[in-house]
Amino acid sequence: MSATIAAGDLAGRTVRKVSRRILPLIALLYVFNYMDRSNISYAQLGMQHELMITTAVFGIASAIFFLAYVVFEIPSNMIMKKVGARIWLARIAISWGIVTAITGFIQDIPQLYIARIVLGIAEAGLYPGLLLYLTLWFRPKERGRAIATLALAQPVAMILGSLTGGVILDHVHWFGLSGWRWVFILQGLPAVLIGLVVLAYLPNKPSQARFLTREESDWLEAEIDADYVPEQRETFLGQLRVMKNGRVLFLAVANLFAACGLYGFTFFLPQIIKQLDPAYSATNIGFLGVIPWIVGAIGMLLLARNSDRTGERRWHVVALMLLAAIGLFGTIQFRHDPVAALICLSLVAVGVLGYLAPYWALAARVLSKEHTAVGLATINSIAALGGFFGPYVIGQNASVDDVSAGLYFPIACLVICAVLLCFLKVSRERRTEVPELTK
Repeated sequence: MSATIAAGDLAGRTVRKVSRRILPLIALLYVFNYMDRSNISYAQLGMQHELMITTAVFGIASAIFFLAYVVFEIPSNMIMKKVGARIWLARIAISWGIVTAITGFIQDIPQLYIARIVLGIAEAGLYPGLLLYLTLWFRPKERGRAIATLALAQPVAMILGSLTGGVILDHVHWFGLSGWRWVFILQGLPAVLIGLVVLAYLPNKPSQARFLTREESDWLEAEIDADYVPEQRETFLGQLRVMKNGRVLFLAVANLFAACGLYGFTFFLPQIIKQLDPAYSATNIGFLGVIPWIVGAIGMLLLARNSDRTGERRWHVVALMLLAAIGLFGTIQFRHDPVAALICLSLVAVGVLGYLAPYWALAARVLSKEHTAVGLATINSIAALGGFFGPYVIGQNASVDDVSAGLYFPIACLVICAVLLCFLKVSRERRTEVPELTK
């Protein structure tokens, strides 16, 4: 009995230490990452007049970021596994911060496209890299909440981006530069500082963590190793074979459709809110845009906790995809009713944010430890194509005054994702939770 109590004390103490020291810095890193990739959604409110940007051009500019992102995701995760998380995550943060700030000085549409492509190259690999990093620090039973904390960075980023983006547009015109330019500059520079902090303080793995005792780090690494699928050491080409794994590709395709909804919603939310009342200022749009993200953040945390408590992942994702689709459809129907539309947008936010933690907790269990780096990057890089198609298709079908016509595409994508995951059979009883396609 005393041995069991001691083991429980060791586990609780170690998990608390890791949560306090690792999660805040990781979450802060991803907050500014997500804010810097999506701040174009608010900057566009000023850019469209100065650079003559149409809705279609904005859709392309939002989407083109993901092309380079997809190409460099897998190499980035493989490099991180070789050089360590501290150096590589710091490099990503510093480079994307510099590129974002430089975007504030572009002069025309071709330069905007180039800036977005370079930003995709700079940011590539961050999210799967962070997911990989969390698998080194959290056991599967705590991983859902850890991923939820990371995913919580998305609504926090959008809340900060909404609050600051609208205010900067309306009130910051220093040195004769337009407000939209300062959106990029002021939201990009903090990433450079965070990258320097990561370089100084982020340990690569538990055995290198000064805040853990030797007993704690040994226990944590042993526990994490015990929960992985048995493996053999593989060569570089052997690791790449996971890219052909049917289960990995199935999850990746499902997440691609989910991403169409997530990024379509993220990039076009300011324009959806603007069409509720054309008299809204950028500040008004920013403050109203906070509401769905706050509701979504609360829903995300509650749903991640419930998913961890029950051990169920798949049906959480299916239900949330359908909820987001219903919310988007309601937004179209109530696009001239601000109160009803904001309620529907909040449902969308709960759906597209709430699915992240159970989905990635499920995906991480498919892979052996040797395949985690390439596998997670494969799933995320294929899914990132949804970040291209979602904004692109919406932009091609929407108009400046009404984006509703473009929203039917992400609705269809969310429903397809839900249907696909209905064919995923998951054994919850096995410790190694490996999804299989139903026969």
